[in-house]
Amino acid sequence: MMLLLLLLPAAIMFVASFFLHPMARRLLPLSSFAILIPIVELFRLPKPYALWGHALIADDLNTYILLVSSIVGIGVTLALMTLDKHVVVTPQAIRSFYRFFALFWIGLTVSILANHMGIFWIGLEMATLSTVYMIKTSRQPAARKEAWNYMIVGAIAISLVLFGIILIYASAKPVLGEDAMYFDALRLHAHTISSPYLFEMGFAIATMGMFVKMGFFPMNLWLANIERAAFYPIAALFSGILESAVIAGFFRFSRIAEVIDRSHLLGYVFVYTLVTIFIVAFLIYRSKDFVRLFSLSGVEHMALIALFWVNGGTFAALLHFGAHAFLKPALFLSTGVLESRGRYHIAGALRGYGGVRGTLFYYLVTLFLLAIISLPPSPMFFSELYGFGAMIDMAEQSHHLLAMIGAILLLLILLSVIFYRFVTLYQSMKYEGEVEPKRVYASEVAALSLFALGLVALLLPASMTFLRSIG
Repeated sequence: MMLLLLLLPAAIMFVASFFLHPMARRLLPLSSFAILIPIVELFRLPKPYALWGHALIADDLNTYILLVSSIVGIGVTLALMTLDKHVVVTPQAIRSFYRFFALFWIGLTVSILANHMGIFWIGLEMATLSTVYMIKTSRQPAARKEAWNYMIVGAIAISLVLFGIILIYASAKPVLGEDAMYFDALRLHAHTISSPYLFEMGFAIATMGMFVKMGFFPMNLWLANIERAAFYPIAALFSGILESAVIAGFFRFSRIAEVIDRSHLLGYVFVYTLVTIFIVAFLIYRSKDFVRLFSLSGVEHMALIALFWVNGGTFAALLHFGAHAFLKPALFLSTGVLESRGRYHIAGALRGYGGVRGTLFYYLVTLFLLAIISLPPSPMFFSELYGFGAMIDMAEQSHHLLAMIGAILLLLILLSVIFYRFVTLYQSMKYEGEVEPKRVYASEVAALSLFALGLVALLLPASMTFLRSIG
């Protein structure tokens, strides 16, 4: 029954998107709000909670990820109400967006809640394919080209994940039989797997597919190109929701891999994320427009989340995850206003706002820009503090303290490059360029306010306690 309630709002959204009646158009954003209700109810139920046999199970981790994703979805639909005020878009394109957003949400929900590797892959593939059509809601030639590029890169990434799952299943099947497809069974019996090398090979390949899907090395620019070509709500979905499903899969796979051989897990993820952050830091330094800057910054933050997670900083990773999921979509949605009439001018972008809505928009965007570079009291300040602390604790246990301190110093240098770029950007937005009047709409301010409230909620003692309890 609970699974039906979780998927029903998306099903209503899908059906309503085919009707041309004005009432149907009003039902579309309302159905997005309705998604939140069963997820809140899911929090109240005892965990783990079986949604569909042993295949879909809700625990504290995936319920938290689903809650954060649903709030991002509401913010996106609020901003979507005024999309036609900033870009050329037809009512048919907006209905098409909602139609595929509904399919996207169903795939995302299944993927996040999956306890079965095959079902996880199916949900992720469904979310990927539906996103291709959301990119094509923009009729610009660049959007159509990037939709095909996303289809190709997404197919490569999802194929790597599938091949990795096959190898993991093959490594555990002699011991677990058909239960080798279940995450909880694999984690519980990982120490009994007779072919650990086969599992580690499968994990490495599956993780590479998930990392590529998030814009990691060696494909750092494809995600930024797609988000630049598509409408800005699409970029918000990529950064705040789709990446959530991908990182949720990484969380589950890595929990099994650390039982097999924790040192191999640390070495692989550490090198991969460090190379990614190294490349991304200098790509950010050379970024010339908002969307590419925010997109590449998102890759950096997802790399930090993965790094904190495998080093035992579960609390830091989940706090950073929640902050990123609220901050990055907020910045992407604000580009509809910042990029006045579609011109990608950074200089003077924070000037020219009048009235109460304009003033509120100015302060909210300022808050988000300063929070994304981890200035206190941003949740990212605390998550990085705890995350680097967890890395040092891990190094002390493994007797590699000096090497870890050197790696952290290198990370801090790279993060300083990103920090400098964002500070320079903010100064240019605030003090340079001509003053050009820009209009802000109530739904856009409401979306940004929702994300700001989400950031504040992450810092509440109850939220901190809940995140610390997730194992």
